Amino acid sequence: MASDGGKFIIDKQELKPGLILFRRSDVKHSNWYCRVKVPKQDRYKTVSLKTSDLNAARAAAWDQDGEVRYAIKHGVALFNRPFRDVGKEYQAKQEVRVKRGEITAKRLDTTRNIIEGPLDDYIGSVQVHLIADERWGDYPAWRRENGEGRIERNGSRMVSEQVAEKLVRAEFERRRKARATRGFRPKPISQDEFAAAVRAKMEKPVPYVSDDTIRMEMKLLSAIMKFAVKKRYVPASHSFDDFPALKTMQREEFTVEEYRKLHTVGRSWVKAATTDSSRWHRTMTYNLVLIACNTGMRPPELRNLRWRDVWPAKDREGRDIFVLFVQGKGKSRKLVAPKSVGDYIERIRAISKATEMDDRVFTTITGEPAKTLYKALIEGLLDKAGLRKGADGTIRTTYCFRHTYATFRLQMGVDVDVTP
Repeated sequence: MASDGGKFIIDKQELKPGLILFRRSDVKHSNWYCRVKVPKQDRYKTVSLKTSDLNAARAAAWDQDGEVRYAIKHGVALFNRPFRDVGKEYQAKQEVRVKRGEITAKRLDTTRNIIEGPLDDYIGSVQVHLIADERWGDYPAWRRENGEGRIERNGSRMVSEQVAEKLVRAEFERRRKARATRGFRPKPISQDEFAAAVRAKMEKPVPYVSDDTIRMEMKLLSAIMKFAVKKRYVPASHSFDDFPALKTMQREEFTVEEYRKLHTVGRSWVKAATTDSSRWHRTMTYNLVLIACNTGMRPPELRNLRWRDVWPAKDREGRDIFVLFVQGKGKSRKLVAPKSVGDYIERIRAISKATEMDDRVFTTITGEPAKTLYKALIEGLLDKAGLRKGADGTIRTTYCFRHTYATFRLQMGVDVDVTP
């Protein structure tokens, strides 16, 4: 397909309404082009006929007209475009949804990272109409071989220099974007630094990407292909709904004994701080852990919690409780928590520099929202307690505190379907 570049059209001939033959004045050759109007659409397909012979060009133009009509009748892709371009169109649609409040900005970031990351590596330059069942079914194997996971439980393998270079390049790019997001100038990477990172990557086993991650990426790929079907870039047969059998990865909870150990180590960890700044950060982190384990709040809900969203109340029997209005993943809900959660929140209020009603509960030492939720500190506390890895090798994260809460509730006889 080629652009007709209207102002450059010369020797124009109309073979019928909606079908014209022409040459271009902005090229050195004298080959003919044709432009075909797509029936019942305000769109045109322009094709280079690759011949300077008028009679041959006329015949080829009529052939192109017939192919357009056949494609429209049978739902065949009419315009070729690489998956990369379709992915950008899909992203643009999601940006509109963010502005409307239909999805969160974080979800858009995740979508962008997947499209511009693994999906672009896999099929970015492939014409979208060529993406069929074989490429769909081969994605899990390709992703495991060319990606890097975070959890050793998924298994690991030694990687080639080519794969190591790709993984290191992706890691440096993530760091560059992270620095740019925080307003820092990107740090240049020397060839020696890059080579050293590649060698280090090749010297030890690299974890496989988890099946949960692969499943999430394939769901997005499926959504993009359905978008392409709606745009009539591909026929309906290019819509994928049959997902390969993949394992579901669970985030491991803490046992009662592990939670008690975490509680004990957390107290001594706070007391062992050697500076005021360290003591402040450890106190915030420790109380966040206690609140998460006793409410089942998700990380986005913890991050979004404001002082106006927390208030004391009494239950039907007159006992003191705390009510929390939490928001995350585009949804909101109310939680009822024991009085101890209110005590943990008051400890935070006592040291916080941001305690107005609209301020976030979890902040930095200067009063700014804590975007990372003290991730590095939580990892340090779990390492200190010897609880960073679960019994099956799972690397524990903040989300495990929610699973701990749900497990404790089930042990108390609460139906899992009503666990907040």
